[in-house]
Amino acid sequence: MNQFLLQQGSSKELNAFPHIIEFALKKNTSIHLDSFRSGASDHIRLFYIIDGKFDWQIQQKPYSLYPDDLAIILPGQTLGSDKGYLDIGSLCWLHLDTYPASTGSKIQTGEMSTVRKILDLNAMPVVSKFRDAGNIFQDLKSELFNQHLGFHTRTNALIDQLFILLARVLTQQNNLQRDFPQAFLKLENTLRSSLSHQWTVEEMAGLVGLGSTAFTERVKGFTGFSPLNYLITIRISEAIKLLKRQDINVTDIALETGFYSSQHFATTFKKLTGYTPSQFRKNIISQNNLQ
Repeated sequence: MNQFLLQQGSSKELNAFPHIIEFALKKNTSIHLDSFRSGASDHIRLFYIIDGKFDWQIQQKPYSLYPDDLAIILPGQTLGSDKGYLDIGSLCWLHLDTYPASTGSKIQTGEMSTVRKILDLNAMPVVSKFRDAGNIFQDLKSELFNQHLGFHTRTNALIDQLFILLARVLTQQNNLQRDFPQAFLKLENTLRSSLSHQWTVEEMAGLVGLGSTAFTERVKGFTGFSPLNYLITIRISEAIKLLKRQDINVTDIALETGFYSSQHFATTFKKLTGYTPSQFRKNIISQNNLQ
């Protein structure tokens, strides 16, 4: 591809796409000092390396990028180089104002929520050998410059495809690198801090970068429970802590720990402990009085 630079507000090719802030390809053939300063942005920035080697600092951590690598810089994250200049080589980049949402995206809301969680929680901002991104960037250039019939739909579909493939690749990459017990511990802490939320298996799987099926198998192997049953044990353990406090009524405890109603809470609690919440609290009071 030849060099180009499309910018929102000055390039007619982007008039129909307010969510695309910048789309460009640069072939850097010489060193220009002070040409690459570290900084953050409010946008999602994706950089695809065509040729050369680029040594960058992402969130103050060093990364070396090679041909077919993709860097993902989320809003608020910093990107720069301790050299202060852009290395010799070719790269393509796409800056977006937001995740695909009301911009013509066909991704379902639940799927987009999972994609966002995977990206937001991703610890590795560089995806190695992601050639599909290069193909998508090339197709995007063709659609934006030629603007044939259906180019608007096709352009948004390509951005959707990029995010879906990126989430899949990150999930696979993280599966190879992640220590699941550590990831599981972080997941449990997240669940305990937001028990009133009605968690789905898909959301929990997204938090550790796994697909629903793989996540379910991992959790069963790790705990002996299905994800939802394990979530119930967490809810009950947190409820037991709260029942020891006399200043919170049972209904509030039920809602705070994610049960639909006090009746649902009572039924589940008795099934797992042998006591209703009120009986359990009375036993605690009796034991405290005997001490």
